[in-house]
Amino acid sequence: MAQKPSIPKGTRDFSPVEMSRRNYIFDTIRRVFYLFGYQPIETPSMENLSTLMGKYGEEGDKLLFKVLNSGNFLQGVDPAILSEDNYTKAAPKICEKGLRYDLTVPFARYVVQHRAEVQMPFKRFQIQPVWRADRPQKGRYREFYQCDADVVGSDSLLNEVELLRMIDEVFCRLGVRVAIKLNNRKVLAGIAELVGAPDKLVDITVAIDKIDKIGLEKVNEELAERGLSAEAIAALAPILQIDGTLAERLDKIGAILADSEIGHKGVEELRFVTETVTNLGLKAELDLDVSLARGLNYYTGCIIEVKALDFAIGSISGGGRYDNLTGVFGLPGVSGVGVSFGADRIYDVLLGLNLFPESIGASVQVIFLNLGENEAVASLKAVETLRAAGIAAELYPDAAKMKKQMAYANSLSIPYVGIIGEQELADGTVTIKNMQSGEQQSIPVADIVNAVK
Repeated sequence: MAQKPSIPKGTRDFSPVEMSRRNYIFDTIRRVFYLFGYQPIETPSMENLSTLMGKYGEEGDKLLFKVLNSGNFLQGVDPAILSEDNYTKAAPKICEKGLRYDLTVPFARYVVQHRAEVQMPFKRFQIQPVWRADRPQKGRYREFYQCDADVVGSDSLLNEVELLRMIDEVFCRLGVRVAIKLNNRKVLAGIAELVGAPDKLVDITVAIDKIDKIGLEKVNEELAERGLSAEAIAALAPILQIDGTLAERLDKIGAILADSEIGHKGVEELRFVTETVTNLGLKAELDLDVSLARGLNYYTGCIIEVKALDFAIGSISGGGRYDNLTGVFGLPGVSGVGVSFGADRIYDVLLGLNLFPESIGASVQVIFLNLGENEAVASLKAVETLRAAGIAAELYPDAAKMKKQMAYANSLSIPYVGIIGEQELADGTVTIKNMQSGEQQSIPVADIVNAVK
């Protein structure tokens, strides 16, 4: 018996209707990227593991899909390493490449590798798939698309302002109400100093970034497991529970971090960005979240996360400032900031809120019935006339029963059916049926373009 076909967990097939909806998202985001002056690039699906490892933190490294070396990948590997059952030792010996985890690190590699060709500041966007060896669940996939926009070669906070405006524009065009949460890595560094654990910054950020998922009590347990003292945990708790308006929260955290140089700088950066973008006008809700860390080691300044207000799902966009990322590839001192749109989660939001345009699945506007050899030839000529006018049209390929052909048109939500039978062939006319209203009219073939438009 043949094995039933399947696909790996965390991956999906997409039907024509789903692809039309996905392309609606990609096209909307792409148009906004162009509107804000970003240029497209693409990078390979695979990168050298040396490019990827160490850029996403300890947990991120575990989620990298590693690609076995070609041919006999065990050749030359010390059997003792394999017998130790030590994954971290064995993996580099048998895997030199990995599937990209995001688009930001490959972009940094691209900038360094092509620095002679890149004009700074460099504004680029990418819309490509990424892979993470995560546990599949609702809204979380192992293969998914990201839509990234980054600018490198500029320290100006106006770039953060522009990114927030771009986020707002994308979700306004998609019709999704969102909340944009902000924080700053410098604020987190200041908090680590304040609680007496500056060397535990990564441990603190990894733990508190989960507060929305697991709650403060579980976060405190994880902090203790990561070596924070009871005093440090107690000092951290009230900071994570600061409330009030955005301005009030900034004032409160500013007062708390007044004696921390790095913390104070982070607060002032947040104040400039929030005040500037608010003055420009923003339809999205803007909020400060001091627990927001996004769990990635390469962020050094502002951190951005976007949540849908009317649909329960994880973040649908996020990003931040990274000052040191290109340095690991031999190009220090190049600052960058970027944002990534999670197209797959955005799809789920639009579907759940019924925000996709009704006409989005109908790629063909007119289908002609096949009522015989001579009729089919005349119909093909009408199809060519419509296509020349930019109207998607086709002819049903087989001279099947009319009921079957009409059912086919209906199943694909094709709005118009063209009929050229014996009478129409003799009269030089075509009958056009509106599939939504059921109305039909007989017109000269020469008038078909105007009738459909």
